[in-house]
Amino acid sequence: MDIHRAKFNGHDLPPQVGRSISIERAAEILRVSRRTVYYRIRDGQLRTIRTLGGSQRVLLDSVDECCSRTKRDHSVERDERPYQ
Repeated sequence: MDIHRAKFNGHDLPPQVGRSISIERAAEILRVSRRTVYYRIRDGQLRTIRTLGGSQRVLLDSVDECCSRTKRDHSVERDERPYQ
């Protein structure tokens, strides 16, 4: 078998590069619920891969990007608040 391609249910799968983590671990890192992780996957904010066993895992790079985006969004919100 070619080490750069895998087969699953008769389909060629392109290699996936990058580390992945479980849905549960992504929720812990992002400090959100598992449901929110699934919403962010659906909305394209988080990227996933499927294991050969069919499990869904979140790419760690996309979690890092989501964290950065969230921090940036919160800092903008703070800057826009009027002084009290």
